[in-house]
Amino acid sequence: MRFSIFLDLGRVSPDLSTREVLDQCTELVEMADAGGFETIFAGEHHGHELTIAPNPLSLLAYWTSHVSRARLGTAVVCAPYWHPIRLAGEAGLLDLMTGGRFDLGIGRGAYTYEFARMAGGIEPAAAREALGEMLPALRGLWAGDYEHKGQLWSFPSTTSTPRPQHPEGPPIWVSARHPDVFRLAVENRCNLMVTPLGMPFAEVESLAERRDAAVAEVGSGHRPQMAVLRDTCVYDDDADRSKPVDAMLTHGRHFNSLFSTDGDVREGWVQPIDSPHGSSDPDEVWENYNFGTPAQVIEKLRRYEAVGTDVFLYGATFGLDHAFERRSLELFINEVMPAFRDSDAS
Repeated sequence: MRFSIFLDLGRVSPDLSTREVLDQCTELVEMADAGGFETIFAGEHHGHELTIAPNPLSLLAYWTSHVSRARLGTAVVCAPYWHPIRLAGEAGLLDLMTGGRFDLGIGRGAYTYEFARMAGGIEPAAAREALGEMLPALRGLWAGDYEHKGQLWSFPSTTSTPRPQHPEGPPIWVSARHPDVFRLAVENRCNLMVTPLGMPFAEVESLAERRDAAVAEVGSGHRPQMAVLRDTCVYDDDADRSKPVDAMLTHGRHFNSLFSTDGDVREGWVQPIDSPHGSSDPDEVWENYNFGTPAQVIEKLRRYEAVGTDVFLYGATFGLDHAFERRSLELFINEVMPAFRDSDAS
């Protein structure tokens, strides 16, 4: 099992400026690059401070000067918010800028709040349709002289400019939960990026089963890699157990405001709702997320490895104090990751 990291810029109060948030996040990027993470991922969100990510490609381009070895990827660009020609060209350019070290993560989008503003009130099924049209269009545009006639987009023969460094384009990771999207990813020979959100580990097992079912149904011989995103915090001893739990409960109340409702957002600030996303029981939150001392986190990660996770995606930014985030990442690099390198070597 390999390790990648997901980071984003975000605020729930004006106590930190956006510039300070950018600098702190970039410091974590530099640590992750030096520490051996395979890929550094950033997402796309619009119209609120909880996740400041109007174009992850721009943020990744900024980070190219701060990394020397890690790949850079999107987790994820939202298909309904892009035109295929624009995304193909932007992705091709970033792939060239990174020397072929770009991974394109793409999904249908998540927040009801954003669907109402970015895509004209689009329904989840229509967002899934946009993803289904986007994937073959990207492959065609990168190959050259591709004509598209779809339900959402139609355009005459066109070639991506620029084309990516590799003729087949960068690796594509599809964000999936619904079985139809798993099947779509397999049909288009893409990898999978999944998240159990705040649910128990049984959801990770269910996501792995959905991959296996899609592989069997499509029957093409393509078995996608699966990256599992889970917010993570490693601390020195159990005295710090409550810190990530409290941060996650606060983050979850803001997240659920956008995820399950149209959102109450004032001047960009997301107003929390009473119930967090997932359980509000502190013990269940600790158990479900990848929180713990190094030994506890290693034990939790062995379960991800056992169900066939190819890449564990360390969710790094969910409202922790920056010094605590830094210490968590330092412990993960120095004490958790080596346990899996030793396992691979044996």
